[in-house]
Formats: sequence, C-alpha cells, structure tokens
Amino acid sequence: MRKFLPWIIVIGVILILFVWIKGINNNAVKLNENIGESWGNVETAYQRRSDLIPNLVNTVKGVANFEKSTLVEVTQARANATKVTVDPSNITPEQFNQFQQAQSGVSSALGRLLVTVEKYPELKANQSFLKLQDELASTENQILTARTRFNEAVKPYNNHVKTFPNNLFAGMFGFKEKAYFVADKGASAAPKVNF
Repeated sequence: MRKFLPWIIVIGVILILFVWIKGINNNAVKLNENIGESWGNVETAYQRRSDLIPNLVNTVKGVANFEKSTLVEVTQARANATKVTVDPSNITPEQFNQFQQAQSGVSSALGRLLVTVEKYPELKANQSFLKLQDELASTENQILTARTRFNEAVKPYNNHVKTFPNNLFAGMFGFKEKAYFVADKGASAAPKVNF
C-alpha cells in the first residue's frame, strides 16, 4: 500500500487542481453569459427608441412645418446609431466608447427636437405626439435600467477574472476585463431648462 501512496497523492492533487480550474472557467462562462444577456437588453431598449423615432418625426412633420435641419439631425443620428454594433462576448473599450457616442448623438438630437417642438402649441396638445413623447420617456428609463443591469452583470465578472489566482487562469481561457457604461462628458452638470 505504501508503494502506491505517492501515486494516490499525485492523482488526488491533479483531480483537485482539475476541479478547481474547471470551477474558475465555468464560473467565468456563466458570468460572461449574464453580461451577454444584459447587453442584449441594452440593445433591445436602444432598438425600441430607434423604432419610435420615425413615428415621432412623422407626427411632428405632419403637424408642424419647422426647421428641417432638426428632423435631418434626428434621422442621421438614428442611422449612425444603428451602424455601430458591439460583440458582447468581446467588448473592447474602443467599441464601447464608439457605441456610447453614437447613442449620445441620438439623445442629443431628440433633445433638440423636443425643444424645437415647444414653439408649436398645436403640436404640444396633439394626443399622438403626447403619447409618443411618453413612450420616448419610458424608453429612456428602460435604457437607463438596462445600462444599470449591464453594469451590475459586469462587476461580478470583472471581480472573478481579475482576482488572484483566478486571473492566472482566466487569461489562459481568453476571459478579459469588460468595460462599464459611463456617463457622457458633461453629464454631471444639471441641464438648464428655459421657458
């Protein structure tokens, strides 16, 4: 029996290491899948907003004849935002920043559209416009919630792949740190509303 004891110990250590490394990998895979799901929810919220924009623009166009440049900006911002795609399994900070900038352009253009609309009392009272405006506000809240949940999914993943000794094996299996959503530059300043 003593003759086999070193082999039993070596086999036991190998099995323990295998189970431990398998656990690191499997946990990283599960956390990465959570991030993928959360990212899908973010994109769904952005798609909802993108789908609402043509309806809003057509409603505004139908009721008021005002600056075409504002409508063109909204349409172009929407088109630019739909061009940028991000692979949730391999989100790089550069891709992430490009995606955020495109979505910020949509938000900015929509803001200018809604400010311009304030000049037209008959449009502000139009039920279709009010419903679309409510839908856009609801969509923006959904985007905020989806972004928050995405960040909540990224945190445990990043903790898992960055802590020692997991970081030694996570890199070997191709798991890298993921980027968080961050506020746009200047977003910390309170917006000024003028009537």
